[in-house]
Amino acid sequence: MANAHPTTVATVEQGSGPAPEHEAEGGLISAPFFISLAMVVIIVALVWKKVPAAIGKALDDKIDVIRKQLAEAESLRKDAEALKAEYEAKAKAADTEAAAIVDQARHEADSIVAQAKQNAEALVERRQRMAEDKIAAEERAAVDQLRAAAANAAREAAVRIIRERVDATADEALVGDAIRSIGSR
Repeated sequence: MANAHPTTVATVEQGSGPAPEHEAEGGLISAPFFISLAMVVIIVALVWKKVPAAIGKALDDKIDVIRKQLAEAESLRKDAEALKAEYEAKAKAADTEAAAIVDQARHEADSIVAQAKQNAEALVERRQRMAEDKIAAEERAAVDQLRAAAANAAREAAVRIIRERVDATADEALVGDAIRSIGSR
């Protein structure tokens, strides 16, 4: 049989080389075989203890936690966007209201200025009328005082003239004429 397959035998002899010292005589338990057997035993033990399922469950739990955090973050982002929009609307409304208040204040100031101008003109007009009335009253008082002085001077002059020119007999004639004129009425 050695003659039938000389290439195969030669290959095996050349390919095996010197055998390691820890190899058994039969060549069945070599280092790579021992490592492979240990790996198979470890994998079987891990599968038997359901380690892949535990790892999968742990990963699924972690994924669920991350999904919940993402959902919460999305909810918080939406809330933040809503608050931002609300505050932007409030800021815009406040700006509009401030502009309206400024516009109203301008109108009120213009109205107050116009009213003050009107009041000042009315006050000047009233004071002018009062001054004119006072001047007119002073003129009337002066004219009345002048008339009274003129009348007083005329009376005194008449009294003096009458005293100088009229005597007792002329007095009786005047009184008699006055009585007759009263009686004839």
